[in-house]
Amino acid sequence: MVENKAQADIALIGLAVMGQNLILNMADHGFSVAAYNRTVSRLDEFLSSAAKGTSVIGARSLPELVAVLKKPRRIMFMVKAGTAVDELIQELVPLLEAGDILIDGGNSLFTDTQRRCAELGAKGLLYIGSGVSGGEEGARRGPALMPGGDARAWPYIKDIFQAIAAKASDGEPCCDWVGQGGAGHYVKMAHNGIEYGDMQIICEAYHLMRDGLGMSSEEMQQTFSRWNSGPLDSYLIGITADILAVKDADGSPLVERVLDAAGQKGTGKWTGISSLDLGVPLTLISEAVYARYLSAQKEERLRAAEVLKGPESRSEAGREGLVTDLEQALLAAKIVSYAQGFMLLREAAREYKWELDYSAIASIWRAGCIIRSVFLNKIKEAYLSNPDLLNLFMDSFFRETLEKCQPAWRRVIVAAVQRGIPVPALSSALSFYDGYRCARLPANLLQAQRDYFGAHTYERVDRPRGEFFHSDWSNKGA
Repeated sequence: MVENKAQADIALIGLAVMGQNLILNMADHGFSVAAYNRTVSRLDEFLSSAAKGTSVIGARSLPELVAVLKKPRRIMFMVKAGTAVDELIQELVPLLEAGDILIDGGNSLFTDTQRRCAELGAKGLLYIGSGVSGGEEGARRGPALMPGGDARAWPYIKDIFQAIAAKASDGEPCCDWVGQGGAGHYVKMAHNGIEYGDMQIICEAYHLMRDGLGMSSEEMQQTFSRWNSGPLDSYLIGITADILAVKDADGSPLVERVLDAAGQKGTGKWTGISSLDLGVPLTLISEAVYARYLSAQKEERLRAAEVLKGPESRSEAGREGLVTDLEQALLAAKIVSYAQGFMLLREAAREYKWELDYSAIASIWRAGCIIRSVFLNKIKEAYLSNPDLLNLFMDSFFRETLEKCQPAWRRVIVAAVQRGIPVPALSSALSFYDGYRCARLPANLLQAQRDYFGAHTYERVDRPRGEFFHSDWSNKGA
């Protein structure tokens, strides 16, 4: 047992890379951290290497971990989402007292967080589900943190979380209280959905440049590097430039040796499912998820490539102009990805009775996280000036930007179609924009079809909303 009791400010369970880096980050900021891992050998290795010489305290059992914590005890865990979280909570609860705080920093499904918050609250324990974004480097140097759950816990973790969080250019920490229940994990889920969309449109631009325009890795690297100093300035554009610069042992681009079968951890799928549940048209983000599914069907695609023919894909005609157009198309589609993410957050807040501050969420995402982008400041400003903004499209900056980018965006889609290059996210983003700005969609015909075969009824444009009609569509003059 540890001799000195009640000396740690916070505990962290789970010593994979993210957990270790968060501990070191906390220690760097003057907090005493107790570390625990179910596999003790990993704890010993951590204490003898990365944590050597720091204030990190090792605990070799959960009772020992609880014993070294100051009250109210603050215990954060970075373990696999699902049953592992519930099992860990069951082990911890008998060791804790009313007012102690549990913090789930993994990618848990928000409904699980809602449930755990209620169950633990009934036992006098305070529960937080916090999104943590930024990957390994973010965890070590400053992540974006999205805590939500029992608001009574926030004053006890605020100093720690805001100290270790990334800082935006104006010095503000990229961490603030999000809301009650599962709001923190929901906001992180929406972040990851936007991330899926953003990554996919970048990959489609790369595909069009490589296979549609015949550009070399060096040319593409220079292009992405140039884009990263303009309106597309963002983490994902920057790392794309870095990736394209890396060579394999034989001097060829390493990225071209990477198998084109994408993985995923499920948060993008959860975002899509939630959008269906809430009736929010998350078209670009859903297409990004489906694009990963299609990429995983590698063997089937190889067989199809042998027999299914399309147009000649490579044409360098008008390359310079098309690359310029691509920058604007990417910017427009990027706006759509964020706009759809905030649409989802708005509907979720209405459904789950959360009081989400969209300006604060945009502020949290300005640094540390994967979707950090130069125009998140503009999103923050848009919601600051109008907290009831229906859609980012309606803000003057984003409306004018979309109008400016629209011609180039359309030319890029046409060029991709003519070359047989799939651009599902770029094109669905444009279709969403066109649909959103359309005062009259063809759903009138769809409603007539539903009424024809299922007597589902319809409303009329010349009568008040809420009045429903049914017609016998099989007879003329019905």
